[in-house]
Amino acid sequence: MSTLKTALLCLFVAVCLQPSVCGAQGPNLGRPLTPEEIRKIDMTVVPDGRGLPPGNGSVSAGAAVYAKSCQSCHGPQGAGKPQDQLTGGVGSLASGKPVKTPASYWPAATTLFDYIRRAMPIASPQSLTNDEVYAVTAYILSIDGIVPSDAVVDAKSLPRVKMPNKDGFVSWWPKAP
Repeated sequence: MSTLKTALLCLFVAVCLQPSVCGAQGPNLGRPLTPEEIRKIDMTVVPDGRGLPPGNGSVSAGAAVYAKSCQSCHGPQGAGKPQDQLTGGVGSLASGKPVKTPASYWPAATTLFDYIRRAMPIASPQSLTNDEVYAVTAYILSIDGIVPSDAVVDAKSLPRVKMPNKDGFVSWWPKAP
């Protein structure tokens, strides 16, 4: 964020916190979430696996879910078209044409799970069950050989998956207690 934008945001917040400007109750922007609403959106998964839900999925089950829910956008075996490719690109980041895929770029397999669960399929995000998300995650990781073709992933095994670019990042996540 630019310095000007930051200054304007700080000014806006400072002005809106003045009871004489926004009233004693604040600017009246929205309402507090209910505990049920918070539970629905409290789904963050961090690299060490904290936040992963119960469930599991196999590569073979993932291939079936992928064919039904993902292939029309990401192509056969994640090759891409019409949307981004999901496989390949390992070693391309330092080249003139970097290919950012989960295998080439993402440092944690849990990030792939988190993204699929939150945002995919694009036409119906959050419609996959936890088992389906684990399965699709396993399938995508298997295409590039990150996990074996007979793998089953779950909340314990997924954080232990070693991604090819794991050491390409500096983690700011605190270690689990």
